[in-house]
Amino acid sequence: MSIFTFARRALALALPLVSLLSQAAPFEMAVSPSRFELSAKNGERVGQSIDLHNLGSAATALSVRTLDWSYSEEGQITYHDELLPGSCRPWVALERRTVKVPAQTKQAFRFQVTPPADAPRGECRFMIAIEGVEPAQQTIIQGGGANLSLPVTGRIAVAVYLMLGGAEPKLEVQQIGMREMAGKRIPAITVRNSGDAHGRLDGTVDAKDAKGRDFMLAVEGTPIMPGQTRHLALVPKAEDGQTALQPSYPVKASGMLDWDKGSFKLNADFQ
Repeated sequence: MSIFTFARRALALALPLVSLLSQAAPFEMAVSPSRFELSAKNGERVGQSIDLHNLGSAATALSVRTLDWSYSEEGQITYHDELLPGSCRPWVALERRTVKVPAQTKQAFRFQVTPPADAPRGECRFMIAIEGVEPAQQTIIQGGGANLSLPVTGRIAVAVYLMLGGAEPKLEVQQIGMREMAGKRIPAITVRNSGDAHGRLDGTVDAKDAKGRDFMLAVEGTPIMPGQTRHLALVPKAEDGQTALQPSYPVKASGMLDWDKGSFKLNADFQ
């Protein structure tokens, strides 16, 4: 389980009950785990908990809510406060809407998902948004006024995936080669997901560049949603805190990349 810490970010939104001159406290929170990947039967209640870690020197007030989200083939995430078609957020029960975590303390926050008996086969996906708020905003949230227009001092979004009825990914490699990504030409692997649940590639492969230097290429581990075809970067892996090698092309690479239901063999010349 990994822990992600997010620095405070101020949103330029005004709320009449909050003085524009007030100074927001730092948002020094971390959570564990960073995501949940679960399976369940229809009508079966699934309960889990998130550990909230306050790393700061003062107690932090938080609001907790669910959000729908979408993830593009280009790797762009979008959050949706409104219910998207087919949303499973009505199945989710949160322990409470607000929580205050004392300084230098870990606190568990519980949630439950109860898919109905007639839920279709597929993957229930939602985010649990943990947001820092000031006391005035917290009062509004407790009164049912929480929405995306509320200013927050920081957010951590925890993804929850719940597979129902045997839903699973079905990945296939379509292409391996050099590709223009983020303004640079780099090694990449193109993967199609024809299943009904998200999938991921994981792992590294051995590589040698034109100067005879040995290094590892690691595959981008972001999700491939059902029906998507995504281009995933293969990037040099830094070892022992060192700066990642900048390879001289051509690069030869070979090895295995894993996913939930198997592995793909990679044997390629990147030029």
